[in-house]
Amino acid sequence: MQCYSLMRKKSLNFITLGCSKNLVDSERVLGQLPKSRFKISHDANGAADIVVINTCGFINDAKQESIDTILEYVNAKKKGLVEQVLVFGCLSQRYTEDLSKEIPEVDGWFGAGEPEALFAHLNVKPKSACSKRFQTTPSHFAYLKISEGCDRTCSFCAIPMIRGSYRSRTIESLVEEAKTLAGNGVKELLIIAQDISYYGIDLERKQLLAPLLEQLVEVDGIEWIRLHYGYPKNFPEAAIDLMAKHPKICKYLDIPLQHANNQILSAMKRGHSKEEMLNLLAQLRQKVPNIALRTTMLVGFPGETQKEFDELLQFVKDTRIDRLGVFTYSEEEGTQAATLTDGVSENEKQRRADMLMEVQQEISLEINQQKIGKVFKVIIDRQEGNHFVGRTEYDSPEVDNEVIVEDHPNITIGNFVQVKITSASEFELFGKVVESH
Repeated sequence: MQCYSLMRKKSLNFITLGCSKNLVDSERVLGQLPKSRFKISHDANGAADIVVINTCGFINDAKQESIDTILEYVNAKKKGLVEQVLVFGCLSQRYTEDLSKEIPEVDGWFGAGEPEALFAHLNVKPKSACSKRFQTTPSHFAYLKISEGCDRTCSFCAIPMIRGSYRSRTIESLVEEAKTLAGNGVKELLIIAQDISYYGIDLERKQLLAPLLEQLVEVDGIEWIRLHYGYPKNFPEAAIDLMAKHPKICKYLDIPLQHANNQILSAMKRGHSKEEMLNLLAQLRQKVPNIALRTTMLVGFPGETQKEFDELLQFVKDTRIDRLGVFTYSEEEGTQAATLTDGVSENEKQRRADMLMEVQQEISLEINQQKIGKVFKVIIDRQEGNHFVGRTEYDSPEVDNEVIVEDHPNITIGNFVQVKITSASEFELFGKVVESH
């Protein structure tokens, strides 16, 4: 007589907060959980036996969102909708002692660098394969995290304290993972790290971003490779040259600049000047015509008066960067900037952020209107009602423009189509298919 286990699968819902780097961490943890024991969901609503919350501890708003989410599921636990609430990631890495006292209802706290402890709590023996992932993004694109940690000393940033020193993954392991993702249907790789400019220096004392890209473009099935979070100082010129000549590398770069006043940049300990940033932008635009640049700016840093802000505002007007996000400064305990006097009120910080985004909105509208009548290769991400939503090579998921495409029999989610742009708004393009790809 054959026996079968009557053990019920545990439902496990993994909630991911914060950045795309956190999302990759979640996918790696989920990829190690045996499907024979767990019924896995990601960012799902409703009841679950186990809820794991991957938290963000980078800025105040992200911390508050993490705490609110923890309290939400603790309340669900009290109502009997959840058996266990487990907290993972950056917030618990940094504040476990304090949070465990304030929220004792949580069943376990695990730092971002402690997945083994989380596995032990779940009674799971992880596999050794680094490329084993539970993909949470649409099947046609995925993030490829090429390193962990950061060696920069930006005075406002707590990431090195949370994530540790810079640790590059080997080119071989990344190519292997890219092949696995491509075999699963991924067509677009989004390269991410806290700092892709530094990639490889800890391995071979030289920048290896370009050699990595040279191997990734050879992976069958991958059609787009997109670069995120380049540090402006000493950005590898060889990677720019490769972007210019290879069609698989999107003409796109996310390169956080943070400010444009030399005094503020020095206080931020960025290690570069406004003039060096302008030279880099000019080099990028000269070598890669039509490149789309994305950046972030930080307003309200200690010492930023109206004069310094006006210089930043003028820099944004002059450089006309395609995509721009704005953060308001918030003090991070333990950082060098925390020792400075924060003399800018929260209302004034928000006013400056709003002014910057108003200027950027005008720039974005003008740039988008210039695309009307032109044809772009577009990857289709999803369907909404009677139209489809996609992106050009100049747009990253969730943070950039989307292309609203009229319904067409040749459109399939995850595939590429040629789209003629018929109209545009500040952050959306509208078009119709002219030729399938």
